[in-house]
Amino acid sequence: MKVYLDLILILNFLFDFLLLIVVGLLLRRHASLKRLLAGSFIGSLSILFLFLDLTSFELFLLKVLTSIIMVVISFKYRDLKYTFRNLLYLYTTSIILGGFLYLLNVEFSYKQEGLVFYHNGLSINWIVLLATSPIILYLYLKQGLYLKNNYSNYYLVDIYLKDKKITVSSFLDTGNHLVDPYLKRPIILVTKNELENAYRESDIVLVPYESLNHKGILKCFKPDKIVISGIGIRTNLLIGIAEDKINIDGIDCILNTKLLEG
Repeated sequence: MKVYLDLILILNFLFDFLLLIVVGLLLRRHASLKRLLAGSFIGSLSILFLFLDLTSFELFLLKVLTSIIMVVISFKYRDLKYTFRNLLYLYTTSIILGGFLYLLNVEFSYKQEGLVFYHNGLSINWIVLLATSPIILYLYLKQGLYLKNNYSNYYLVDIYLKDKKITVSSFLDTGNHLVDPYLKRPIILVTKNELENAYRESDIVLVPYESLNHKGILKCFKPDKIVISGIGIRTNLLIGIAEDKINIDGIDCILNTKLLEG
């Protein structure tokens, strides 16, 4: 049996790319095209494991590891729950698509050679790919426009701290009016995990705050600047360290309304 490795690699890459797009659509992840392509490339290389002398268990472990790397590259790592959910959706969509190919094979007596199904010399994998690609890409673009029009409170924010740059997914909370009572600088909240090793204790400014039914002291520090996507550069602000995880899926930063005023 002839094995066209380049063809199988391309086919596997395209399927992985579509799977990652579907996961991004379902979970509304902010994933750049560059990250999706990189994740798909890593996934496509897993086909090479089939040519190694491995036990079934070793092959299984390598494929799981590859899947984890795929979702981390494509959607970044925030915490175990976030990554596990991405992985679960990747496997679910993969099983559905794989089951569809198997159904075609059983119902219409397609010939199978390894990972590729044929009928009268025509690869069914390519037919499925060509049939589903426009639909999935259409939904991908449609959701992009939907997010742009209806989720205008979501922003990507680049935080610059000396020689470091941290990019976080942010949400504009219209109820966040926290300001430094001394210099009236607006405060944004960023989860502590995202700021690991990004500041020194000597940089900390203690800011008293008062919210509904609660008073306390918030640890803050001043960044060099932040860049809010679609808005611009802001320098006169403080970053408040949020000890607890922000209760919005995929969000690590709560923006202050004053930062969008000008």
